[in-house]
Amino acid sequence: MTMAGHRRVTVRDIAAETGMSIATVSRALNDHHAVTPATRALVHEAAERLRARIGVSGKPKGGTVFVRCPYVLTDYFGLIVSSIAETLTLHGRQLVLTAGEAAQRTPLLADLDGREPVTGVIVILPPEPGDDLVELQRRRMPFVVVDPRTTLPKDIVSVSAAHFAGARRLTAHLVELGHRRIGVIGGPTEWLASDARLAGHNAALADVGVLMEPQLLHSVEPTTERGHRAAAALLDLPDRPTALVCFNDKAAVGAMGAAAERGMRVPADLSITGFDDLDLAQATGLTTVRQPLQEMGRMAVSLLVRLLEQHQLDALHIELATELVVRASTAPPPLG
Repeated sequence: MTMAGHRRVTVRDIAAETGMSIATVSRALNDHHAVTPATRALVHEAAERLRARIGVSGKPKGGTVFVRCPYVLTDYFGLIVSSIAETLTLHGRQLVLTAGEAAQRTPLLADLDGREPVTGVIVILPPEPGDDLVELQRRRMPFVVVDPRTTLPKDIVSVSAAHFAGARRLTAHLVELGHRRIGVIGGPTEWLASDARLAGHNAALADVGVLMEPQLLHSVEPTTERGHRAAAALLDLPDRPTALVCFNDKAAVGAMGAAAERGMRVPADLSITGFDDLDLAQATGLTTVRQPLQEMGRMAVSLLVRLLEQHQLDALHIELATELVVRASTAPPPLG
């Protein structure tokens, strides 16, 4: 896939453009029988766009993209930002990043106004009110929100994980093991993801005719310390739960500590689950839900590029599938 004398359009380029996997793109280009005509058409259209973008100079049209992540770039946010950076490079675009405390101190619009002109913006879990995002839209600045914290105003493009479906499958796993009295260590109540995960949890309980009791829910910031504290309160109840659903892996590790302090074995005496599938979940044998963090970053860039090139977007909010990962922290409830 070359133009005479110009840079090659690679399978990786097309994958970044479409948000598809490299394997799917390769199969489509080779007319594999397992690829649908619609997918094949999307891949070939993307290849044509890339060739047009490279143009006669042999160099992709660039531009600077402002990425704002007002959180410390730990394993969670670091994976998203790294994926965004790598994908922007594939598209021949520059990245300007503000993150951590520096981003927390300055509101989004003020932060943007104080910078060199940018062609587009990606904001990750923005704490700003919807009015700020509407103002950014009013300025005709192309932008994409990754994992929105609150319900977004109409016509704002975003990408997130399927929080409801992931939480529902996680609790269904515990229900299938025989658990009915399940404590929940949820996230901040003002976060959209927290609401969706709690709704998924309740849906799985409703499937077997169980209603969650209010005292079994603690909403906390997603930290090990807060998870430990919430788990201690739940495990000190007179009728304590047989399982704890934690909507964050760090909170789940804190819950493991609280269980150990009370002489409880995981999972023989208590099942514990997390959410995200961070490195510490793998290290501690935690059953959890894997979020497609890197794919969220890649998809955010793909959506932004489409906005920059004035393509029509039929789906303004993209939810990427999550995956239940069963490890050693869950088992049937103890007898008696």
